[in-house]
Amino acid sequence: MNNTSLHKSPFALLEVTIRDNATRIVEQAEEKSLFLDSDVCVKARNDLTVARNRLTSEISWLPGVAPNRASALMESLTQEVSHIVDEMTLPSLAHANLIAAAFESLDPAMDAKEWVRWIIAFAQTSESIDAKDVLREINIDRSVSGFPEIKGIDQIESDLEGRRRYFTETIRTSINKLSPLKLVKVVTDAVDSTTNLGGQHAPQLIHDLVERYEIESNKFLQTEAENILKLSDTIKNSAVNGLSAIQPLVDKLDQMVRKWDAIAQPIQLSMKAQGLDHQLSLDVAYGVRSLSIDLFNDHDMASTSARLNKTLQELFAEVPKVIGRIEEDAVTMDRITTTASARKVERNQEITYQADIGLLTKDTVRISPDGVEWRGQTIPLEEINRVRWGAVSHSINGFPTGTTYTVVVIGNNSQKLTIETRKKEIYDALTDRLWKAVCVRLIGEYLTGLKSGKKPKIGTVEFDDYGVTLTKHKFWGNELVYVKWADVSQYSYNGALHLKSRLDSQVYDELSYLNVSNTHILETILRVSFKSWKGRLSDMLES
Repeated sequence: MNNTSLHKSPFALLEVTIRDNATRIVEQAEEKSLFLDSDVCVKARNDLTVARNRLTSEISWLPGVAPNRASALMESLTQEVSHIVDEMTLPSLAHANLIAAAFESLDPAMDAKEWVRWIIAFAQTSESIDAKDVLREINIDRSVSGFPEIKGIDQIESDLEGRRRYFTETIRTSINKLSPLKLVKVVTDAVDSTTNLGGQHAPQLIHDLVERYEIESNKFLQTEAENILKLSDTIKNSAVNGLSAIQPLVDKLDQMVRKWDAIAQPIQLSMKAQGLDHQLSLDVAYGVRSLSIDLFNDHDMASTSARLNKTLQELFAEVPKVIGRIEEDAVTMDRITTTASARKVERNQEITYQADIGLLTKDTVRISPDGVEWRGQTIPLEEINRVRWGAVSHSINGFPTGTTYTVVVIGNNSQKLTIETRKKEIYDALTDRLWKAVCVRLIGEYLTGLKSGKKPKIGTVEFDDYGVTLTKHKFWGNELVYVKWADVSQYSYNGALHLKSRLDSQVYDELSYLNVSNTHILETILRVSFKSWKGRLSDMLES
C-alpha cells in the first residue's frame, strides 16, 4: 500500500531522509519535478526547508529513527503490517505515526479481538508520547541535517495536540468500515479493557475516540431514549387494565432498553472512568425506574416492578449515580412487603454506619437512628433540615494529588457538622445513608410545603409549586424574573445544578452541590417531576 498518510509526507514524496540537508532537499525537488507535478514538488520542498512548515512535517514523520530503518519501516507498510503494532524499540511518536498509517490498511474482516488489540496498542503508544522526548529527537536529527535546533517546547506541544486529534480521526475512519454490531463491540471492549470496567482512567486517545463515537451515535440514542420514555408512559397509563394488558409492552420495553444500553455502554464506561455522568443514561434509567416505582406503589405489581429493577441493575451498573438508587429501590420494595417491625429494623441497619477518619489522630463519624455524630456533637435525624455534599480534586503543576470529599449536615438550631475525608468509600457510604435517613424525608417536606403554598429558598433561588425566581443577567444591573417550571431547563455541570429559562438565555442561576444546602434535594424533585410534568412540583406526591 503506497498511499498511506506517511507515503504522502514530503519526506516520502521527495525520497529524502529527516537528516538530509537543505541542498539535498532542493536537488531532489528539482529532480522529482521532472516526472511529478511541479507544484507538489515545490510545496514538498517548502514544507521541509521553511522552518515552521518543517516542524509539522517532522512531527508527522518518523523523528528519532535512523534513515535506513525508516526506509525499511516504510517498505513494511507496503507489505505485511501486522508486526508494526508490536514494535517495541521505536520512539513513541514515530511508532504512533506508523500505527496510524497501518490503520489505513487494516482489513474490516479482521477479528474484533485484533481490532481491540490494535486500538489499545495505538492508545498506549500515543499516551507515552512526551513533548520533551520529541524535542530531543527532532533536534538530534536537525544537528545532522543542518537545520536550526528548536529552542522552546511550546510549538512541539501545540503540534502534538493536533497530531492526537489526527490519531483519533484515523481510528474513527477505520472502524467506521466495520458492521454496526462489530463496531459497537470493538469500541466497548477497548473501553472496557483500558478502564477496568470504568474503574480507572484510560489513555486519552480512548476517551477521545468515545467522544467521537458519542457524537455519531447520539441521534440514535436520543431518538430511542425518547421512545423508551414514551413507552414507559404508555405502560403507566395502561396498568389500570391489569398485568395482562401491560405484559407485552413490558417485554418490548425490556428489549428496547437492552438494545439502547448496548450502544451507550462504551460512553457510560468512559464517563465513569472520568468521574462524569452520561445524562442520557440517567434520563433513560430514571424514566424506567419511575415506571417500576409506579407499578409497585399504585398497581401492586411487585413481580413486574422487580423485573424492571433487575434489568436496570444489570444494564446500568456502569452509571454510579443510577445504580445506588436502583439498588435502594430493590431494598425498599422488599422492605415494604415485610411487617412494620421488620421494616424498622431493616431501615435502622441500612442507615447505621461508622468510620474512622484521619491518619495520626482519628475521629469517628457515626450515623444511626439516633442521628449523625461527629467530633463530640450529635444532630438527631429528625432535626436535620439542611444537607450538602461534594468533592474537590487537587493537583500540583497539573498532576492530581487527590480529592477531598465533604459532607455538611445542619440541624434546626443551626448546629453544623462538616465532615471531610480523602476516602471515597467513606463519602459514598455517608451520602448513601444520609439520603435514606434524611433526604427522602426532606423531599416529602418540601413537596408538602409547596402544595400548601409555601415558597422555600435554596441558596439564592426562591421557588413555589408552579415556578421559580431566577436572575436575569444584564449589562447594567441584574433583575429577578419569575419563570414557570414548564419553561425551565435544569442540568448538572461543573459541580453545580443549573436552572435556565427556555425563553430567555440571559435568565439563569446555578446552585453549588457542595456549598448550597439542599441542592441535591431540589435536583431530585425537578428531575422526577419533569419526567411526567403535570403542572405542579407537588404532583410528585401522588406518585
